[in-house]
Formats: sequence, structure tokens, C-alpha cells
Amino acid sequence: MQKVQGFGGFFFRAKNPEGLVKWYQDHLGINPAPTNMEMEPWVTESGVTVFSPFDADTDYFAADKTFMLNFRVADMDAMVAQLKSADIEVSHESEMEGIGRFARIHDPEGNTIELWEPTS
Repeated sequence: MQKVQGFGGFFFRAKNPEGLVKWYQDHLGINPAPTNMEMEPWVTESGVTVFSPFDADTDYFAADKTFMLNFRVADMDAMVAQLKSADIEVSHESEMEGIGRFARIHDPEGNTIELWEPTS
């Protein structure tokens, strides 16, 4: 059986796409999608990617959203400090034994973003 090699992109609707592109670049270091050969795409580091549909009535993230982004981070403390210094609210800071540390933020359009520092 042929298998996909990994995530090639995540595409979603936005009220202000240009503003979100800038926000994700400024606060999470995600390069915008290239529109010419000189632009550098966002290249992720190799690591675990979880693909997990949730029940339609989950309360793990907002009921009015159909997705939640989860990004791996190398240093949760440094990332949280960086986000807080930019006046971005950080919530749901927690740790799951054997899995890692978690925290939540929201982008300017209210999309939930879970940050995950995997256990080494």
C-alpha cells in the first residue's frame, strides 16, 4: 500500500488572510506560502505528527470551529514568554506524563492553537 509522506500544507478560509499570514510569521515563525521562486517556504523539523479526528461534540476545542492546530515547540517556556511579551494570551498550560507539555493560544480570528513540547 502506498502511504503519504507527511503533511504538505494546511489550507483554510480566513476573513483577513494577509493579516493571519503576518501574525503566524511574526509570532510563530511560519513563512508564508511562496508566490515566487525567491520566497522560502516554511520547512518543518522532522518529528511526530498526530492526525486525529474528534467527535463532532468534543469540548476539547471551540464548538464553532472544525479544527484545532497543534504545533510542536522545542522550548515551551521560551515560546510562552515570547507570546506573552507580544500580549498574546496563553492558557491551558499543562503536562501529560510521557507525552509532554501543552499550552493554548488563539490567532486573531479565534482559531485554537495548541503548542506541544514533546517529552524527550
